[in-house]
Amino acid sequence: MPVDEDCAPPVSAKLLAWYDANARTLPWRSPPGAAPPTPYRVWLSEIMLQQTTTAAVAPYYAKFLRAWPSVAALAAADDADVMREWAGLGYYARARNLLACARAVVARGGWPEDEAGLRALPGVGGYTAAAISAIAFDRRAVVVDGNVERVVARLFAVATPLPKAKRELYALADRLTPAARAGDHAQAMMDLGATICTPRTPSCPRCPLAADCAARAEGDPARYPVKPPKVAKPVRFGTAYWIEHDGAVLLERRPASGLLGGMLGMPTGEWNTISQTSSAVLAIVRHVFTHFELRLCVVVSHPATRPDTPGEWHPVATIADAGLPTLFARCAAAVLRARADAVQSPPLDLETAA
Repeated sequence: MPVDEDCAPPVSAKLLAWYDANARTLPWRSPPGAAPPTPYRVWLSEIMLQQTTTAAVAPYYAKFLRAWPSVAALAAADDADVMREWAGLGYYARARNLLACARAVVARGGWPEDEAGLRALPGVGGYTAAAISAIAFDRRAVVVDGNVERVVARLFAVATPLPKAKRELYALADRLTPAARAGDHAQAMMDLGATICTPRTPSCPRCPLAADCAARAEGDPARYPVKPPKVAKPVRFGTAYWIEHDGAVLLERRPASGLLGGMLGMPTGEWNTISQTSSAVLAIVRHVFTHFELRLCVVVSHPATRPDTPGEWHPVATIADAGLPTLFARCAAAVLRARADAVQSPPLDLETAA
C-alpha cells in the first residue's frame, strides 16, 4: 500500500532497519549505533558535498582533515593555502564560506546545536543546518537533499514538477522523519537514493520501501521527480593569456567575489557573448558553469623582459602544484601539450565541467 500519514512510522522503522544492515562506509560518517561524528566533520563534508559527488569529495576531505584537523585549525589557516587545497573541487565560493564559517564558530566559542543558530553561520543554509543538527547533535531535523527529494517524490508520486515541488517534498519528508534517530534516518534516506532509488534505473526489488511506494504501484517510478524541460545554457567567450618569461608563467589571484573568486589563474579578459577566436589562439577550452558555458581562448606570449605586472610568477615545471582551478589547469595543460607536440596544429576544443 502506498505510504500515507498512518503508515509513516512503519516506513521509517523499515528504513532504519535497512540502514542498520546496509549503511555505506564513508569517511565523515559514524556507523549506525556509534557515537555521532563531530559537528566539524559533518559540516566539512556537507559543504564539500554540495553539487559534488562522494567519490570526488573523499580525497579532498581526507586532505583537509590532515591539514586542519579541527575548526580552530581551519579558522587560523591562511586563505591562500585553503584556496590552493580546494583547487579542482569547484564552486569556489564554498571555500571562502568555509573560512568565514570556521572563524565565526571560533569567535562564538563553539558550534550552535539548533538549526536557527547554525543557519546564522556564514555559508550554512537550511539543508546544511538540518544535517549538522540531526547527524552531529541527534536533534530532530528534516534533512532534504537531491537524493531525499527523489525518494520522497516516488514514495508519494508527487506530480508537481521541480523546483516548484520543493516545499511539498519538504513537508512530506517532515511527515516521515522520526523523533528519535533523526540523523540515522536522514543518512538512510540519502543512502537509499544513492544506491537503490537512483535517478534512471531504480532497483525496486531491493528497496525496503517497495511495498509503500506509490510510484512503483503506478509502474513507472523513474518518471519521478517530475522535472521541467531543460533550457539551453547561454555561451560566453573570453581569452586567457599564458605570459611566460625565463621558465615562469604569470598568475594572478582573482577578486574574492565572483566566479573562481580568490583562486589563482591566468590573466583573462572580460567574459562576454562575442567570440574572440583568432589566428593567435593556441587552444579553446570549454567549461560549463552552473548558469552558462564558457569558451576560453588560450593565447601564448613570451616577452623579452619580465612585465612589471601585478601577480606572481610560477615555475612552468611545477605548474601542476600551483593549485589552479580546473578551468585554468586545463588551459595550462593545453599549452604544455602543444609544446610537447612541437608542431603547428589548429585550435583544440577541450571539454571540461565545473
